[in-house]
Amino acid sequence: MTIRVASHAGSWYNDDGSILSEELEDWLANVNPRIDDLGVVPLHGARVIIAPHAGYAYSGPAAAWAYKSLDLSNAKRVFLLGPSHHKYLTGCALSKHTQYATPIGDLSLDLQTISQLRSSGQFEDMSASTDSAEHSLEMHLPYVRHMLSKDFDSASFPPLVPILVGSTNPTAEKTYGSLLASYLTDPSNVFVISSDFCHWGSRFNYTYYLPSSVSHPKYGRSLSKRDTPSDPKIYDSIARIDKATMQAIESGNHDAFLANLRDTGNTVCGRHPIGVVMAAIEKLKSEGNLAKEKGMFHFVRYERSSQVLEARESSVSYVSAFAIL
Repeated sequence: MTIRVASHAGSWYNDDGSILSEELEDWLANVNPRIDDLGVVPLHGARVIIAPHAGYAYSGPAAAWAYKSLDLSNAKRVFLLGPSHHKYLTGCALSKHTQYATPIGDLSLDLQTISQLRSSGQFEDMSASTDSAEHSLEMHLPYVRHMLSKDFDSASFPPLVPILVGSTNPTAEKTYGSLLASYLTDPSNVFVISSDFCHWGSRFNYTYYLPSSVSHPKYGRSLSKRDTPSDPKIYDSIARIDKATMQAIESGNHDAFLANLRDTGNTVCGRHPIGVVMAAIEKLKSEGNLAKEKGMFHFVRYERSSQVLEARESSVSYVSAFAIL
């Protein structure tokens, strides 16, 4: 038995379990329990969420909106898909650990399901160092552990299936989507997609700007450090870029999402995990295994680390969304 330690605890989030639990509960308590036109969360069948993975001081409150929406009532396992920040991959990778530690308790990995995925021949194995360094998976573990504790006792916690997603091309995303589609149809499976949204600023090599006069997001331009445009303010332009990407995801069309990313270059770091799950949902619908109205993402929260006014500044965007299957 090998346990992945909580390597980012104490820096990216609190390493005191009691304090961390209080913070998580406070953020969840601040979520509006009613989603416009949809009802009170968690909504039955909301088994897929998108949530951010920055330090909790930045993204913890935003992530609460996704986790408050998540339906864990029938959960038997939790798939966690996050982008690879440290290891270059053209496909996906699986953990070799048996447990993931958090300051509020450990989470067991679903070794049987991981073995099934590994037997497909489509997955690499994460090294221990890659697993330890990656924050996109770890930043969700306390939230997953905390939410599961509301519906299950510790002896019966649904196990975790962490999947590290690399720089997959459209064909690879459809391939992995096909592999995961059958797991999506199982009402006992929950999917957590880890992603921040726009990383804006010269330090991210992304200063794309949409003037008010531009009718389509693909007709923007990059700013220089001395630029201080006001029509609109830079932070409003960032919001417009992110909104266009959210609309592409809400369309349910994987190719439309990819087209948006090509048009705007939006630096959505979890674009590949999002693409894989969108491809899986499309696969199910094309085969008649999922109703047309199911699997559509609903965005319920949008926040940014700062409001950029000058091109020399920077910000990161955070969203929360869910889909009902």
